[in-house]
Amino acid sequence: MTRDRSRGRAGSARDADSFFGAAEDRKVERKERQLCRQVQEAVSEALAGIEDDVLLEVWVADVEPAPDAGRLAVIVQAPRGASPDEVAARLENVAGYLRAEVASAITRKRVPTLTFRVLPPETGGIS
Repeated sequence: MTRDRSRGRAGSARDADSFFGAAEDRKVERKERQLCRQVQEAVSEALAGIEDDVLLEVWVADVEPAPDAGRLAVIVQAPRGASPDEVAARLENVAGYLRAEVASAITRKRVPTLTFRVLPPETGGIS
């Protein structure tokens, strides 16, 4: 006894495309988040190895696709006593080094371009 495999598939092509399309989107998002996490770790480690008093105290807050995984925005927190413009200028000076460190830390055919956004220093404390 053989089963008729064509039964029930007439309307399933449309449903399958929408289902698997959503699964593919989730997979891409997961891969982008994974890449951002790897880049955040690599940039943090690379900044710790740079002999620059200002960049030594910079904290990598987040990395996000800008607009996709081909270009990543590295969001850093400026240390107290340093202006965001000064930190941005110093980061631009070492951008090539940071990208090379990212290239050695990830496994991808193309290394993403890094852009930097510098947040002002936190002004928290007891008043």
